[in-house]
Amino acid sequence: MTNPPLWKASVALTKREASDVSAALELDGSAQAVLIVEEPFADGAVVEALYTDPPDVLYLSRITGRAMTVEPLPDQDWIRLSQEGLPPVRAGRFFVYGAHDAGQVPHGVIPIKIEAGLAFGTGHHETTSLCLEVLSDVARERSFRNVLDLGTGTGLLAIGAAKLWKRSVLASDIDPVAVEVARDNAIANGTGPLVRAVVADGLANPILARAAPYDLLIANILAGPLTKLAPDIVKSLAPGAVLVLSGLLNNQEKLVTSFYRDLRYVGARRAGPWSALVFERP
Repeated sequence: MTNPPLWKASVALTKREASDVSAALELDGSAQAVLIVEEPFADGAVVEALYTDPPDVLYLSRITGRAMTVEPLPDQDWIRLSQEGLPPVRAGRFFVYGAHDAGQVPHGVIPIKIEAGLAFGTGHHETTSLCLEVLSDVARERSFRNVLDLGTGTGLLAIGAAKLWKRSVLASDIDPVAVEVARDNAIANGTGPLVRAVVADGLANPILARAAPYDLLIANILAGPLTKLAPDIVKSLAPGAVLVLSGLLNNQEKLVTSFYRDLRYVGARRAGPWSALVFERP
């Protein structure tokens, strides 16, 4: 099958500057993948972002504060090629790995096999690993019967919840490609019968509305959608429900929290510039 054409936006800078530029491109939300390639013996790095349509180089330069360059890439699955060599991720009780790591899965972990592709969520981004850590923590204290993974991407978090509680999990994404990837990953991890992935924009979708209220809702998206969807998310929670929000930066915590004042703030977990917030409905 012919892969869709991709364009690469890139900029060379110092390692310290790379995380800020990468975060700006991640938050924009239009890139299929954002990568940092560091020089091993020098203070240099290149930030690369991959797009399915030609990006506006002036816009990217404005949001990053750096002079970006854009070039077309040959017809290859560059997202998979760029991520297939990434190391496995240990997050809480979970061990997230690719096919090339199959012989390295340690004992005593919850393994999740996720292959890189055209969906977000291989476990390598801080927001995904933060959510997995939160799920590991809350699993020590309680179980859940009705779970929604809103903006599921690869289905990683939905698969993790299904493995933890052996319950059906509803997973939704606005991107049909991501939904297909999530379904395939659920089957590959032995949770196919438990994970139901559907295409949905927000919580107004009839399938999501009928399944509410949820006693656990995970939304690893971006600060903007988290604020916009706040009223619908709060309404969809059952009494005593736990809400996990991520995809936001440390300096966006107060903004996002202000939209969830009807909930009890439990705490935040942070990694680098990224945060995951935990709430509970009284």
